[in-house]
Amino acid sequence: MQTICFFILSLFAFTGFSQTIQNGNYGTAGYIKEDGTVQNSNYSTIGYFKKDGTVQNQNYSTIGYIKNDGTVQNQSYSTIGYIKEDGTVQNQNYSTIGYVKSDGTLQNQNYSTIGHFKGVDKKWAAAAAFFFFYRLN
Repeated sequence: MQTICFFILSLFAFTGFSQTIQNGNYGTAGYIKEDGTVQNSNYSTIGYFKKDGTVQNQNYSTIGYIKNDGTVQNQSYSTIGYIKEDGTVQNQNYSTIGYVKSDGTLQNQNYSTIGHFKGVDKKWAAAAAFFFFYRLN
């Protein structure tokens, strides 16, 4: 199955402070700044979330898009997945590949915890997870 790598949503949910992304053991994996800059645990910039739904890597190259309805597209506008309102993440064939729980826990399709998000909306958590921090297949 093709790995879904790239998700994003709009920046409207940001609250004005860096939001923390953690691995499954609660170690810090990275941060999302209020301006949409994504950093790894060493504070190195690894990407950008744009207000128009565009996602860029650290070199400002576009790597994907997300539409308001949760449809995720790669840089060629091909659909690669979906983020549902309930936190379910699906691949392009509508198979469930993960879940973002309301408490900020990120689980793979087998319900194994692979990460945690503090201060991040569940849709933003899915976006950050698949663009920059985790790998679900």
